[in-house]
Amino acid sequence: MSAGDHIVTTVEQVEALYGKPVGASVVKEIDHINAGYRALIEASPFVVVATSGPEGLDCSPKGDAPGFVRILDEKTLAIPDRRGNNRLDSFHNVIRDPRVALLFLIPGVGETLRVNGRAVISTDPELIASFAVNAKTPRCVLVVTLESIYFHCSKAVVRSQLWDPTRRVDRKSLPSTGTIIAELSDGTLGGEPYDRALPERIKSELY
Repeated sequence: MSAGDHIVTTVEQVEALYGKPVGASVVKEIDHINAGYRALIEASPFVVVATSGPEGLDCSPKGDAPGFVRILDEKTLAIPDRRGNNRLDSFHNVIRDPRVALLFLIPGVGETLRVNGRAVISTDPELIASFAVNAKTPRCVLVVTLESIYFHCSKAVVRSQLWDPTRRVDRKSLPSTGTIIAELSDGTLGGEPYDRALPERIKSELY
């Protein structure tokens, strides 16, 4: 018997393995932002945006003050694009395939919130200006038309002890950013000078 004999290859097989969702797992998925889901979005300072395109998949973190993802109406969200690495992987994908998935996290809260929908990249001057922080505006705003929204229970966060302060990892126990970049670039980039300049660069380039 080979390893391939144990690979699940059909929907029927996986449903037989797990069964179908029932009860709260089904009713929690809706097609609009209700009062409860609004409260979760407005409390969240962090969202992960997943996209898909011809070159592959992308999953990008976005963060700012709680509620930085703005609810325009019960079917529409707006996410300002703050300064990043200029790879633009998500935007390349959205232009070719507008489908997106969002995962909201709230510090200290076990439940996470998922949104599936379709996105466009907006350069509307008024919308961009409304997201200004310290007189600095994003270059564009990702506008998401919601198709489905639902929360995940806290099991994954409880198992991982994600918010337990006693489980925090000392950053110094891991390779520094400069060390990682130096290794990947055969020493042509990164290193100790990169690490030394990083805190001030992050501070000056947040917005």
